[in-house]
Amino acid sequence: MSTLTAPQNASADSRRPSASPHGYDAGLLLLRLVLGLTMAAHGTQKLFGWFGGFGLDATGRFFTASGYPSGRTMAAVAGLTETFGGLGVAVGLLTPLAGAALVGTMLNALAVTWGGGFFAPKGSEYEWLLTAAAAAVALTGPGRYAVDHFVPVLRSHRLARGVAALGLGVILAGVVLLLRN
Repeated sequence: MSTLTAPQNASADSRRPSASPHGYDAGLLLLRLVLGLTMAAHGTQKLFGWFGGFGLDATGRFFTASGYPSGRTMAAVAGLTETFGGLGVAVGLLTPLAGAALVGTMLNALAVTWGGGFFAPKGSEYEWLLTAAAAAVALTGPGRYAVDHFVPVLRSHRLARGVAALGLGVILAGVVLLLRN
């Protein structure tokens, strides 16, 4: 039998081990924890100066220098979005919206870092990776190891919810970018 043809015996296929949904759920949990806690830590850097951050006043000055009006307010919005969006992703609560909030914040970060090329030290590959990971979580849902799984109305993730949430995140990011000088 050629390796390119389908097996003639259907029972041979039934003996192959199937993919474990628990493996997917564990992978999503790992992705959510690392992404969510990383983003939450970034948010607390902006808000409180934790983890070597600069705090709200200095971050506000950076936002003003980057062309955002009301830099301190925009820094607070970004810090709160990263903190609560990150925590939502980490625990899997309102996951499509939490992921979309992170995407919106990261699109603004990409707008600021865009001119430095793709690779570090001045590039934007880190921002692209965080944006893609947040979008992936919004689209796939949190998996079974998440708070959403225990809330009946949120238990069954639908791709349409993820797409709608990402659409909202992109639209809101665009509005904020329009305010930028």
